[in-house]
Amino acid sequence: MKDNLIVSKSKKFAIRIIRLYQYLLSEKKEYILSKQLLRSGTSIGANIKEAIQGQSKKDFTSKLQISLKEASETQYWIELLHETDYLDNTQFESMNADCIELIKLLTAIIKQSKE
Repeated sequence: MKDNLIVSKSKKFAIRIIRLYQYLLSEKKEYILSKQLLRSGTSIGANIKEAIQGQSKKDFTSKLQISLKEASETQYWIELLHETDYLDNTQFESMNADCIELIKLLTAIIKQSKE
């Protein structure tokens, strides 16, 4: 499991999301968007872990598709936080780049699992 790229990247991303959530609460006093970000951003990795334990190939693919939807939602919250000045350009670019990387990895894995 340690060598599984998508598992390790999604977990690292979830940790970044948790830290960003803590920052938004303590420093920016933002409570609504940050909670949505926390839920969707940590859900990506949780669904990937569930997919790995899937009962079938269809179950595996279904859980990964949920992860992809959560990643897309997370990207939306990151964009909103940036466009409302809760995240500066550097914070946005870093978080968004990691999110896009997860989206690309998930898309590739889903495509491959359907072949």
